[in-house]
Amino acid sequence: MISREPTIERLALAQSLLLDPYNLSEATLSQALRLISEHRIDDADLYFQTTRHEGWSLEEGIVKSGSFSIDQGVGVRAVAGEKTAFAYSDDISEAALLDAARTVRTIAASGQSRRVKVPASGTAAASRALYAPTDPIGTLDSAQKVALLEKVEQRARARDPRIVQVMAGLAAEHDVVMVARADGTRAADVRPLVRLSVTVIAESNGRREVGTGGGGGRFGLGYFQDDVIDRYVDQAVNAALTNLEARPAPAGEMTVVLGPGWPGILLHEAIGHGLEGDFNRKGSSAFAGRVGQRVAAKGVTVLDDGTLPDRRGSLNVDDEGCATQRTVLIEDGILRGYIQDALNARLMKVKSTGNGRRESYAHLPMPRMTNTYMLAGDKSRDEIVASIKKGLYATNFGGGQVDITSGKFVFSASEAYWVENGKILYPVKGATLIGNGPDALTRVSMIGNDLQLDSGVGTCGKEGQSVPVGVGQPTLRIDGLTVGGTA
Repeated sequence: MISREPTIERLALAQSLLLDPYNLSEATLSQALRLISEHRIDDADLYFQTTRHEGWSLEEGIVKSGSFSIDQGVGVRAVAGEKTAFAYSDDISEAALLDAARTVRTIAASGQSRRVKVPASGTAAASRALYAPTDPIGTLDSAQKVALLEKVEQRARARDPRIVQVMAGLAAEHDVVMVARADGTRAADVRPLVRLSVTVIAESNGRREVGTGGGGGRFGLGYFQDDVIDRYVDQAVNAALTNLEARPAPAGEMTVVLGPGWPGILLHEAIGHGLEGDFNRKGSSAFAGRVGQRVAAKGVTVLDDGTLPDRRGSLNVDDEGCATQRTVLIEDGILRGYIQDALNARLMKVKSTGNGRRESYAHLPMPRMTNTYMLAGDKSRDEIVASIKKGLYATNFGGGQVDITSGKFVFSASEAYWVENGKILYPVKGATLIGNGPDALTRVSMIGNDLQLDSGVGTCGKEGQSVPVGVGQPTLRIDGLTVGGTA
């Protein structure tokens, strides 16, 4: 059997799902792009998408809800200078496509825009092969999906008699996208995405606490074998039981150690968003104009990497048809660059980093993170914890928020411990980390050798759009961080 190059294979599949059923051809795409280009523009693209999503949820031992949805459509965009015209339709047809193209054609010409010549035919964009073009919804039948959720519930209850309630959820998505750009670039991606989640409630002496676990990525539902299920269940149960013993958290300025993996969400929110190109082009980020300057302690290297195989935040191509990259944002404490989509890269006179992302065909692309993490250092976790005279060891986080302009953040620790003289004494509850992202980076004094990525649960929101992302970091010691507590 002769197989085609993955990029060509994905383009063929996308064409069979997004163009052929609606009698659309390469000539139709070129016609739409030529219509847009009758006015002076800098860029234009067509974004076709079809998404199938299925979800199941279990509570009290019963699968209480299930959902299945199909969404498809096309978004049409023209860009001139900083201005963007955008139209979309959930009707994929020649009439709807050309009507959307005429709508965005009305964008006004500006002094810095140029006339774009639309090639008669397209060429395949360079891309990667980071995950199989699997339809995960079909990798288990309905009975197997129900049995999987029941297994999660049974194993969680069997862990400890104090577990009084278990909730589990299973989600699978098959997303096919195709991008046609005015410069003749054609790109496509077939994106599987699955997630298994478990939430438990533990009760003892009238006190109830919650613990969560789960994960996923870009593969089929067969990934959730017994060892994976046990890991998620243990995470949720251990968190709930630990918090049953938690005492009120102390408050004040202190040393804080962050655990590896999911605590990288603080890095994502407090620093990652501030490194996105649009905020820096507009001067609204605390990192604006600081490329080449020291913005973090020595040893701090932060990457955004959309090329990690099977990861939740990875993409073969971004939503503008550009191949994703491994982008060094901060290197040994020095700011090296920003996360860029095509528009901001052009205006800032740099190259796109393959970070143009959108929630769907009905949304505009913008610079967004993929998998953002800090590289490992040379200290062991035990060595870092042992260095704390008095402070907090936070191993898991819940919600948080950040102000991009100032860099100020507030994050709540869902699992944390009080440490004195290098010894973990007891769990604490109600700890809130308060600080400034750029300032916190300069206070990193020890970096662990235990880099971990999260288990595949992250979803990032920006300007009303949500996209799947990944985070990660090694164990970190940060000195002089403010902790808001309940003690």
